[in-house]
Amino acid sequence: MRDFLHEIGSELLAEARELDIETLGRRMNVVGGPSEMAFPKNVGLLFFNEQPEQFFPATQIDVVYFPDGAGGDHFEEKVFKGPLGRITRDALDYINRNYLKEGVTKHADRPQAERFWNYPLAAIEEAVVNAVYHRSYEIREPIEIRLDGQELVVLSFPGPDRSIRLQDLQAGKAVSRRYRNRRIGEFLKELDLTEGRSTGVPKILRVMKANGSPEPIFETDDERSYFLIRLPVHTGFLIEAAAEEPALDIMDPAGPKQGLSKEQVELLQACVEEVPITFLMSIMGRANRTKFRTGLLNPLLDAGLIEMTQPESPRSPTQKYRLSAEGKQIIAHGGKK
Repeated sequence: MRDFLHEIGSELLAEARELDIETLGRRMNVVGGPSEMAFPKNVGLLFFNEQPEQFFPATQIDVVYFPDGAGGDHFEEKVFKGPLGRITRDALDYINRNYLKEGVTKHADRPQAERFWNYPLAAIEEAVVNAVYHRSYEIREPIEIRLDGQELVVLSFPGPDRSIRLQDLQAGKAVSRRYRNRRIGEFLKELDLTEGRSTGVPKILRVMKANGSPEPIFETDDERSYFLIRLPVHTGFLIEAAAEEPALDIMDPAGPKQGLSKEQVELLQACVEEVPITFLMSIMGRANRTKFRTGLLNPLLDAGLIEMTQPESPRSPTQKYRLSAEGKQIIAHGGKK
């Protein structure tokens, strides 16, 4: 607690050295109850106990990196446990050191080069702090941050309050009528990790745009059981990956589709039933999700032979793929039309 007061520059620090832990806890409003039965408040356990997961299981942040895409066999995982303020900063520092990269694009028509990040740190900070602030500490699920060659995803439980409409959230105009974990927000604000005024989502949108990145995607379900923030990688970092494996050649979608490759026919056959991308990558023997999408899946989608089950939410974690009516005709004619 004294370290926290020192970090935020509190005037209480001068007195704190002379106060016992109960008195200091009461001054900081993290201890309650009568003197004969004092008890730590939940926010005190979360911020000032070395093992808050003893009291609130799954109070942790998991960072998982998939170098070959989410369907690959190899991944790197780092779990952060401890006081809430510390693990928030440690997780962000870890991502910054290990996974953030700056790109440079030179233009022939002007002397200035374009500089950009694969994921802007300020947007990641807002997404992670939002999860720490608004998750339920009664739900035994950690905050999960997943990275691959296409996106950085922050997943927390539950979803946003029902008073917030998802379309307002996506537009950066959502204002909550109720705040979950208001005391946690107060401590995060003291640590300069949040402003606590519904400014997080607008800042994510603004920072992604300033970096030249695609728009972030915010997802939840009708029950508001989870909240997912997707930060797509800057397209400049996809160029190299796409160049490694050129898209398969499919004739003009407006004309006849014939002479599909053996792999394309196999993929179409696999989509006779609704299946997720992980299943398709498995049966096709692919590990790199970016290459699989670019070289095989997207051309079939663009040609109208395969369709998404949730076209309005292309990045949904429950997204599946199936044959279109035209794709069924192709399969019926042995890969030709």
